[in-house]
Amino acid sequence: MLTFHNVCSIPSSFQLTGIPGLESLHMWLSIPFGSMYLVAVVGNVTILAVVKVEHSLHRPMYFFLCMLAVIDLVLSTSTMPNLLGIFWFGAGDIGLDACLAQMFLTHCFAIVESGIFLAMAFDRRYVAICNPLSHTTVLTHAVVGRLGLAALFWGILYIGPLPLMMCLRLPLYKARVISHSCEHMAVVTLACGDIRVNNVYGLSIGFLVLILDSMAITASYVMILRAVMGLATPEAQLKTLGTCGSYICAIRIFHVPIAISSLIHRFGHQVPPPIHTLLANFYLLIPPILYPIVYAVHSKQIHERLLQILKIETKTK
Repeated sequence: MLTFHNVCSIPSSFQLTGIPGLESLHMWLSIPFGSMYLVAVVGNVTILAVVKVEHSLHRPMYFFLCMLAVIDLVLSTSTMPNLLGIFWFGAGDIGLDACLAQMFLTHCFAIVESGIFLAMAFDRRYVAICNPLSHTTVLTHAVVGRLGLAALFWGILYIGPLPLMMCLRLPLYKARVISHSCEHMAVVTLACGDIRVNNVYGLSIGFLVLILDSMAITASYVMILRAVMGLATPEAQLKTLGTCGSYICAIRIFHVPIAISSLIHRFGHQVPPPIHTLLANFYLLIPPILYPIVYAVHSKQIHERLLQILKIETKTK
């Protein structure tokens, strides 16, 4: 590590501390965090496996579910192993390059996931409900693939400059202790120099994506509500409204914690560190657990396929 003026330095690594203020409970906290991470991995891998082997599920909705599953695996795996390593072994060291890579993965794939939500709103809730006869012709496999690549490109385009700005503009740091993960603002606040550009860029990108995606998703669901009111029976209306309502809740579970965590980093200096750390982990861990339930178990086809697999395994034992 190179040091200048005995204040700022070029660190070779950072020190992750886990959940500040709750160090004595780290071993106990590892139980719920480890269990949730295991459930997230098993649930999302199960979705990928079922869709792969069941050819009747090779349709746009389930391809989008697979994209969400991959994204959630990346989001949770980019941070949870480090956090569990801190809880179990006190292994908090993370190299500078690894920290910047973690920053890029978490923020990039959060934007990609928001883009996939938008594509799913267009697919399942607009084309499939409002224009069901043109569903298969509008959303072909090639179109679904292009939408996924577009969401990935969008995330790389927005987040790619963040680690570059950290390396080029802010190479010196006044401290090397970070709480739970290498979030952009958690690292920026440790830097020496003017951080206003990073602050404004990160805040602008975050809320630009959230606002634009939320407005587009809302517009899609408004069209759906108009279509639902024209359905023949009250039962069909209630079923469709219930399905759309569960999806809207799932999307908000992802968007709201990101917005709150970003605001707390910049303005919520009075918020206790444990509360902020737990909230920051919320959008990295809770959605990957809930989405297999909300999207997959709620899907009749995946539900039935899982029951068939379980019955076959029970008979073979």
